[in-house]
Amino acid sequence: MALALGLGSLFNHSETPNVSYALDRSTESIRYTTAKLIKPDDEMCIFYGHDLWFEPVGSCQRPQLLQGDTEDGWGGLSAVANDVEVSRPQYPAFLDGDPDEIIPVEDLPFKRLKVTRDEDEEEELSAIRTINAWIVDIPNPRDITTMLKWLKRSGLDSPELSHLKRIRNKNRTTSLLLCSSSSAPPPLPENLSLSDPYTVAVPRTAGLTLTSVQLKSSLWPTIYAPRRRGEIEPWSRGKARWAWESMKSVVEVAAKAQAEGELPVAAYVPPSFEETGQLPVSFDAHDTRHATGHPLRHAVLNVIRRIADYRASIGNTEATALPTASGSAQDEVPSTDGSQNGNHYLLTSLTLFTTHEPCIMCSMALLHSRAKEVFYLIPMERTGGCGGVVCLPKLEGVNHRFGICRWVGEGEAALDVTGLALDEKIDA
Repeated sequence: MALALGLGSLFNHSETPNVSYALDRSTESIRYTTAKLIKPDDEMCIFYGHDLWFEPVGSCQRPQLLQGDTEDGWGGLSAVANDVEVSRPQYPAFLDGDPDEIIPVEDLPFKRLKVTRDEDEEEELSAIRTINAWIVDIPNPRDITTMLKWLKRSGLDSPELSHLKRIRNKNRTTSLLLCSSSSAPPPLPENLSLSDPYTVAVPRTAGLTLTSVQLKSSLWPTIYAPRRRGEIEPWSRGKARWAWESMKSVVEVAAKAQAEGELPVAAYVPPSFEETGQLPVSFDAHDTRHATGHPLRHAVLNVIRRIADYRASIGNTEATALPTASGSAQDEVPSTDGSQNGNHYLLTSLTLFTTHEPCIMCSMALLHSRAKEVFYLIPMERTGGCGGVVCLPKLEGVNHRFGICRWVGEGEAALDVTGLALDEKIDA
């Protein structure tokens, strides 16, 4: 916990805040950033959390002290620490337990749509999913062992690229794989003769077939790890919690949009569960076709636009210095350097959660943005582009495939979709 002093103590609570905040441990301070356009005389408010110790404005009454209690001089704030247990997420029973334990496929609250056959997975060069990584050339062979030892000491030798070999010998040049390019280039030892770090596209996953590993190794030496037919990526209980919380969040955004007179369609992109640095904050957006009178303001397009504006706004600054950008899609994040936008794929390594199956237009936007996977709750059989009228990642000639999962949780894992149904002719 942290207690804000000075300016930080002046912000009131709001269910729709226009200021976000984040701890900056490097300076031992709290960073406040406007999340919406602030007009003259607007009050600036933050979100105190869901478990308030007071009644919100409109029914604001000072809590009565219970018999035996005494005023603490802090307006009840000193009791907040005792209520931490209350604010813990209430997971379904099957998600309560060891977060590292692998959950059997049949117990997962979603079904994965088969986009490709196992034997055809990434067996074409255009189908190989890649990420950018930092590379350095080592002219002197005597420095290879030194650099490998330095790599382990530096902390860059993370599991993220464990499916790739560290050394590549090509055209009489020895190159060392350092780390993913989600951050700035790492500082190198000064006493060695090395090239400047540069980026190359490397395979995202290991080779599942001999053909796949051969193609991937043409980009960078890749490990061969054949997978049994029908086997999917194992899911831990912690990752299942992450998905459940994300789906719950997107349903809440849709319900709020409906209350505001919009179509009850929402999309949500959280930080990646496995990979750090790709997107340090979460984004949500809802359908705004009614408010804007614009037929292309679908929820998926709105959230992709928010992420694009965010990436453009950060330029070359550290992403950790920026706020959590959550809210409706019409709350623009200003762009300070438009030239940065489009230099890399927007949804690389990221998962998008949405209430409804994305339409063909939105599915194509997800493909162009290089989304890792898409989770949806309500199928759209007549307009959907992720298995409804067509499965876009399955089409011949597309240069990217993203995973598709439909949430089918039952019992405690079920989500309330009351009022979220759309006319079957409406494209989401």
